[in-house]
Amino acid sequence: MRHRLLLTVALAALACTVVAAAALGGGRGRLYQFRGDVTSASSTAVAVTIEGGNHAALKTLIGQSQNETFTIGPNSEILVWSKGVPHVGSAAELKPGDNVTVNVRAPGGATLAQLLATPVAVVGDHGANQGHAARPLFLFVGTVAGGQSGGHIALHVTSGNWRGLKAMLGQPVDQTFSYDDGTIFLLWQGRVPTVIDPSQLKSGDRISVRVRAPRDAALAQVEATPASHVGDHEPGQLETKAA
Repeated sequence: MRHRLLLTVALAALACTVVAAAALGGGRGRLYQFRGDVTSASSTAVAVTIEGGNHAALKTLIGQSQNETFTIGPNSEILVWSKGVPHVGSAAELKPGDNVTVNVRAPGGATLAQLLATPVAVVGDHGANQGHAARPLFLFVGTVAGGQSGGHIALHVTSGNWRGLKAMLGQPVDQTFSYDDGTIFLLWQGRVPTVIDPSQLKSGDRISVRVRAPRDAALAQVEATPASHVGDHEPGQLETKAA
């Protein structure tokens, strides 16, 4: 009986230790990761034009502006990357046009307003024209043919940039493009973009699909690469530069 009692006490103590450790580990919160370009920065905030992020982050952006301002606190860490090597920097090193990754830790289910008010954990500054944008842009414009499902968008292609149209040579105008949790979907109303859920695309919507892929990628490779942006009713002139 005495041994059984000691075993019970030991197991209870172990359970308490596990719970406490989980509570401490969970205190960091869920990771909300945003990617984009700096528009301005100060010692207390960084404004970013958001180009992508993880699923948790992009979900909070639905119905919100693409341009958001994050809080920098005394414990926020600025990591500046140079030639693949990071060093701890300061907000003064965040320059307009720099490609950044903004990591915010917060409880699951946090709203965008809560995330913006929470000091960021880490801002990773990769410099201008780095990361995802380093690959050439394949731009396709057309109308949604039958909506989207399962990570794919059926598109009736009517236009695009030079690189996109070159990939289309000799191919049918009806093509299927891929997207994933990192793809950002924007609805343009006038000149104001808001983030939408992919399920909000409807058959017949005029959209633009932007894919970053290797310079010599074939159309099949481009279509298999998740799009970086999908713009619904995007205004203005088409981007035709072979970036």
